[in-house]
Amino acid sequence: MTIKEATLKSLEDIKGLANSNEVYQHIVAHNYYVFGAKTPVSTVSAELGDFIRKKDSRVKRIKGSGGVFSYYLTKHEQEIGAAVLTQIAPQKTNSKKTFKERDLHKLLSTYLESKGTYSKTIFHELSRSTKDSNQKWIHPDMVGISFLKLQTKESQTLLKAVKQEDTFKMSSYELKKEINTDYELKKSFFQAVSNSSWAHYGYLVAFEIGDSLLEEIERLSQSFGIGVIELKANPYESEILYPSRYKELDFKTVDKLCNINSDFRVFVEKTEKLLTAHDRYVDSTERELVDFCDSYFKNDSEIDQYCKEKHIPIDTLDEI
Repeated sequence: MTIKEATLKSLEDIKGLANSNEVYQHIVAHNYYVFGAKTPVSTVSAELGDFIRKKDSRVKRIKGSGGVFSYYLTKHEQEIGAAVLTQIAPQKTNSKKTFKERDLHKLLSTYLESKGTYSKTIFHELSRSTKDSNQKWIHPDMVGISFLKLQTKESQTLLKAVKQEDTFKMSSYELKKEINTDYELKKSFFQAVSNSSWAHYGYLVAFEIGDSLLEEIERLSQSFGIGVIELKANPYESEILYPSRYKELDFKTVDKLCNINSDFRVFVEKTEKLLTAHDRYVDSTERELVDFCDSYFKNDSEIDQYCKEKHIPIDTLDEI
């Protein structure tokens, strides 16, 4: 019996909630697996974490008030009962120590920078006619641009001359703290559809996504071409759950956004300036764009410190 089989067998026997230490004790008591590792409990904890990381539908977990994860088989959910699951789950409080949606922007900009995309927050409250209901779902939370990097100046010049639009791609991002209900999903998704109508790519980004919504998210993504990104406290662990589908730029909407929002207008201006810059001015022009765009973290220590200051929870899968 493998460690994975032993873990599943133990959860099957227990028929309820169990933390990694309890699962380990059960495996040893029933001689399901002989451990060779020096830290067998950590081995079990990592195995349980793998079920969650890999989105294995057989196993679920819940975090207790003490921060300890309890695991159970999905098929035992009804037997365990909603009352028990609710009781063990940490209760939400009205504590002021919580993060704001915009606190996530720097995490997203760091993730995008690692993928070669410059990004900029669009402050919709600075737009003209912000009270106009017709403008309600036109502003993206963030915009991004990536450039095709070719090795030689000759090939870059040729591509610009032949088909300049292929030298860059613009993206729109709708960012949410959490999406845990079908209502939240539908509202957020169609907000992303509306806000990204102008861009090559449109994305819905969420810090927390309910497991039960993944099937519906996939259906909506395939139907409307909106990509979905699960953002992590460590931005380098963020994941594109579903890719965005490419579409042509809608210049009428680009023009409309430029007219009503100065952040977006300057972003487009600096993009255009870089695309048309003479070779000798490319580096300095690109630096102007980078300086205008959102800042990003340079190392993990900055990320950890920022998350602590903003009270952004850092998920630890292997926590016992």
